[in-house]
Amino acid sequence: MDKILLVEDDPTLIRMLEQFLREEGFLVHGVNGQRLAAEAMDRERFDLALVDIVLTEGNGFAVCAQAREKGIPVIFLTASGDEYSVVTGLDMGADDYISKPFRPRELASRIRSVLRRAGKRQSVVRLGELVIDTDKGVVSRQGRDLFLSALEYKLLLILLNHRRQVVSRDRLLEEIWDSGGEYVEDNTLTVYIKRLREKIEPDPQNPQYIRTVRGLGYRLEG
Repeated sequence: MDKILLVEDDPTLIRMLEQFLREEGFLVHGVNGQRLAAEAMDRERFDLALVDIVLTEGNGFAVCAQAREKGIPVIFLTASGDEYSVVTGLDMGADDYISKPFRPRELASRIRSVLRRAGKRQSVVRLGELVIDTDKGVVSRQGRDLFLSALEYKLLLILLNHRRQVVSRDRLLEEIWDSGGEYVEDNTLTVYIKRLREKIEPDPQNPQYIRTVRGLGYRLEG
C-alpha cells in the first residue's frame, strides 16, 4: 500500500484528504509544516509527498527540496492562478501540481499517475489470463487485445484501483460521471457491467474477475 506524506496547514483540508485518500487505498500521514515534514521523512519511508506551497511554518519549496533528496516524488497543491509558484515548483523537480479548489478524484488519479511514472506503482497488472496495461490503455486476455469502449475501460480501472474491495453501484456511477462528465443511469450500469464481463471473462455466466456482492456492489478479484 502506497504511503503519502501530506503537508498542509489547513486542519480541515488535512482531515478531509486523509479520509478520502485512505478510502482510495493509500496510507496517509498528515503534518502542518516544514519542520514536521522533515522529521517525518527522516523517520519514515514515503512513496509520494503532497505539499501545499504556502505553509504557516516554512514553505513547500523547502519541503520539495528535502523530498527530492530522498527520492520522493512531489505533487504541489497551489492557489488557483498562481503561475509563478507552479513554474518554480516544476523547475525544482516537482512531478505535478493541482490547483485549489480541486476535485478529490482528480487528485487521486494524479497521484496514481505520478506513482506509475516514478516506478512505484505497476503500470502492467496481471490477473490470471487478463493483462491490463494502464500506461498504454490496453487490456488483453491470452495474448489477444480486447476492444473495450471508453466507459467499459473506465469501469475496469475503477474496479482495479479498488482491487479486492467492494465498490458500490452508487460509487461506480459517481466516479464514471465525475471523471467523464457523462450521466449514466443505474440500469445502464448493469448493461455495461454485463458487456465488460462478456469481454474479459472466460465464462461470463460464472465470472472469476468481476464478482457481484449481493446488496453491496462489485469486487475485482485476481
